[in-house]
Amino acid sequence: MKLILFGPPGAGKGTQAKNISSHYSIPHLSTGNIFRANIKNQTELGKKVKSILDAGELVPDETVVDLVVDELQNDTYNNGYILDGFPRTIPQAVALDKYLALEDTAIDLFLTLSVPQEELINRILSRGEGRTDDTPEKIKTRLEVYYNETELVLNYYKKQEIVVKINGMGSIDEIFRRISTELDKI
Repeated sequence: MKLILFGPPGAGKGTQAKNISSHYSIPHLSTGNIFRANIKNQTELGKKVKSILDAGELVPDETVVDLVVDELQNDTYNNGYILDGFPRTIPQAVALDKYLALEDTAIDLFLTLSVPQEELINRILSRGEGRTDDTPEKIKTRLEVYYNETELVLNYYKKQEIVVKINGMGSIDEIFRRISTELDKI
């Protein structure tokens, strides 16, 4: 099972990806986790990514695509995966599809978590990650970037008829039950 878990910052992608990974025994590939590890370890990529994120901007497509494609070469992902935080732009989605076509496979399902903006801001402020861009103003900037640029990816995958919209409100378990209902159809 190859999934894309999609939604704005604070929608609960990371939490639900962990639940899906555990329940369905497929690995969770989070570009955010890869970036945070590089930032923590102060690698060259980490320093570059930190300055971009501190400005509330997106990491360039080429950097993200190279990182994800390199990671997907690992045998860990042979039986499927959950992509979280990727693709975020149309060029990333196209690059992913080209890579998957070369591997003679495709994404099975594109799950998008739907959560109102006020709730997203509250969740981000309360999760306590300590990111320098976790201020109300920077969060609104990140959400604007999402709505203006990233949400276009949703329309790209709608054309492939693999998009399922999940209500991201309620308890973690309620949201996971909604997701499981869809995944059990695959």
